[in-house]
Amino acid sequence: MKIGELAERSGIAASAIRYYEKAGLMPKAQRGQNGYRAYDEGAMERLHVIQVGQQLGFTLEAIRAVVALEGSALHEGLMRNLDARLVDIDHMMQALVEQRAALLDTKQKIQATWEKRECPASL
Repeated sequence: MKIGELAERSGIAASAIRYYEKAGLMPKAQRGQNGYRAYDEGAMERLHVIQVGQQLGFTLEAIRAVVALEGSALHEGLMRNLDARLVDIDHMMQALVEQRAALLDTKQKIQATWEKRECPASL
C-alpha cells in the first residue's frame, strides 16, 4: 500500500509516518518503480505499536529500542520498559500528592489571612 493509504488506515499523518521512518522507528519502505513508498501489513502493526507506546507515555527513543528487539529479548525489553514506566508514574503521582497538599495548605493560609484582612504576601 502507498503511504496515503497507510496514513488513512492508521489514522497517522503521512508526514508522521515519514518521520518515524527517518527516525528509525519504521523500517525503510520499499520503493516502487514510480519511486513511491510501498508498505506491507507489517507497517500497520508497527504503527500500532508506536501509537500504543506513545499513549502510554514512552519516549520515541524507548519505543525505537523496543521495536528493534526480537524473540525473548523483545519480551524482556517490553517488561523492563513497562516496569520502568510504572516507577516513573509512581514518582509523578507522589509528586502530585505532595503538590496537592502544599496547594491546600497555601489555600488555607491565604483564606485565613484574608479573613483577618492581612496581606497574604507574608506567607
